[in-house]
Amino acid sequence: MKTIELPVEGMDCAECARHVAGALAQVPGVCRVDVLLAAQKAVLEVDSAHPPEPEALRRAVEAAGYRVPHTEAHVVATPPVHHITGLLVFLFGTVLTIVVLGEWLGLFEQLTARVPLPVGVALVGLLGYPIFRRVVQALLRGRILAHTLMSVGALAALLIGAWPTAAVVVFFMRVGDYVERFTAEKARSALRGLSRLMPRTARLERGNELIEVPAEHVQLGDVVLVRPGERVPVDGEVLEGTATLDTSALTGESMPAEVGPGDAVLAASLIRQGYLRLKATRTGAATTFGRILHLVQAAEANRGNTERLADRFSAYYLPVVAAVALGTYLLRGDVMATVAVLVVACSCAFALATPVAVLAAIGAAARQGIVIKGGRYLEALARADVVLIDKTGTLTLGHPQLTDLVPLDGQSPDTLLTLAAAAEYASEHPLAEAIREAARTRSLPLHRPEEAHPLPGVGIEARINGRRVRLQRLPEPEAFPEAARLAAEGKTLILMEVEDRPAALLAAADTERPGLCEALATLQRMGLRHLELLTGDHPQAAEPLARRLRLHCRAGLLPDDKIRIVREYQAQKHTVVMIGDGINDAPALMQADVGIAMGSGTDVALDTAAIVLLRDDWHQLPALFQLARRTRHTIAVNLGFTALYNLVGLTLAALGYLPPILAAAAQSLPDLGILGNSARLLRARLHAN
Repeated sequence: MKTIELPVEGMDCAECARHVAGALAQVPGVCRVDVLLAAQKAVLEVDSAHPPEPEALRRAVEAAGYRVPHTEAHVVATPPVHHITGLLVFLFGTVLTIVVLGEWLGLFEQLTARVPLPVGVALVGLLGYPIFRRVVQALLRGRILAHTLMSVGALAALLIGAWPTAAVVVFFMRVGDYVERFTAEKARSALRGLSRLMPRTARLERGNELIEVPAEHVQLGDVVLVRPGERVPVDGEVLEGTATLDTSALTGESMPAEVGPGDAVLAASLIRQGYLRLKATRTGAATTFGRILHLVQAAEANRGNTERLADRFSAYYLPVVAAVALGTYLLRGDVMATVAVLVVACSCAFALATPVAVLAAIGAAARQGIVIKGGRYLEALARADVVLIDKTGTLTLGHPQLTDLVPLDGQSPDTLLTLAAAAEYASEHPLAEAIREAARTRSLPLHRPEEAHPLPGVGIEARINGRRVRLQRLPEPEAFPEAARLAAEGKTLILMEVEDRPAALLAAADTERPGLCEALATLQRMGLRHLELLTGDHPQAAEPLARRLRLHCRAGLLPDDKIRIVREYQAQKHTVVMIGDGINDAPALMQADVGIAMGSGTDVALDTAAIVLLRDDWHQLPALFQLARRTRHTIAVNLGFTALYNLVGLTLAALGYLPPILAAAAQSLPDLGILGNSARLLRARLHAN
């Protein structure tokens, strides 16, 4: 099996995507098709031994009424949604007012009497040609489009001589087409905005020359020069230079980072100050940004149950409308009422109600450094009732920090810390780095010892300014009053001796992440009552943290134990969210209904989790749950509004209270309502201010 991505132009709604998928699925060699409306492409899994011919795929798409471009179209910036929406509402309201007044004053009847019918038919045919052509092509292939019934209504109006009615119907069909295209375009504009962040060219060193090449032509190992104000075109390692780097395009982090030789930088990062000379380590689609972009675009394929239900409903809706129209004609004998029933029906709105909201939410999250791989994960997150959380690297920073220094012989803490840091000067032990980092934080000098000897399994002994200093794990905490308290807090204790006399107690712990307590409290206020800590750490280290954070706790677990616990909750019909660091929690992240990785964009996080927080910020977690619930509410409002519109519209039309002209004008209302309601998700903020 291998995967092919095929760009497709001309798709406006979920119905279009279904037609393209059906056409491509019939091509020999195609095993599976996912059509991504937002990305305007089809992702095909094909038989690697007998792959389909590219021309066969092109013919299948064209036979369905769509196009495969020879080259990808350039991305055109889309105007702000509130400006366009306001303009659409104004124009729609103006035209609707004219139509209502014209109907009330009888102007359309006067127009019918004064203009010959052949002229009116020609005008309707000219105005509606693009729509009529698509409808006929679809009928020849055995398909019924959303505009099929409206076209039949327009034809019926022509047959009884009411060509102005047919003209207004066609006009609003064209308006509806534009609104649907614009609605779909807004759904994918947030995703396209991400692709514009990647630079198109890169500046390479070739010998003694600098040459500019397309970014996709950069090879691994190439040396790339990036100047101030430019975005980094590849993932790379800094060879030379220092820079202030804006990574907000990737992580949503507003604070810039300082990088220099030896540091890794990611594609799409913006250099605010300085310059960088990089060695390319990943290029093109293999960069972290490229993979994120692909995951966000492919998220449309992971559709939720609500979206599938809406698709199935829209597939059965048109036959129901046809039956209502037939019943209206047979029972009332009113041709105009029958035409109004055919015209007022709006099936595309059902298909748009869910994907537009989901894509708006995914786009808003992606701009703020959160990758959501599909609508089904938003749906599951909205109904989650169990949250399981890893400890190391998730609740905590993942490396120890010095938390306490208790003098035992009257010396000052700074003097003792200076001696301890000197003793650990060359040690690679994590606790040694914690001691050195504490000294650097206090701006204390870091001296090289005259000699140092590791004590395997015990600690280290060093000579500093002629004094013998020893650091070792404290064997008996009961020997010192403060030690028992520190040990009860789950901290690692180190005894420091100077000239064989106890000089200080040092305590180190893996400290919790900033904002953790507030985030967990917010989740509990949101109704997520069962928050549980799962960790492989010893209970003595995990339980004090769990008590402080008010979490249930299970410690000493293996990866298989975490999977077993997830499955136990799922067997009890709970919806389980697993939050981990994306490395040692990969199996549990995949087993959970929603796996959330706080993995800073690591490969494992991107591959295994359903949602990835590129910035390890606990403030984003409550907002993410809230976004999922807002998305669910938005979809419910969209579907409810569309259902109410169609119920009221069909009833009024069937009873003769809604003339065909007004029915045509009202047909665009659901699309405008869905657009305006879903666009609010684009402004969602996923971090605390």
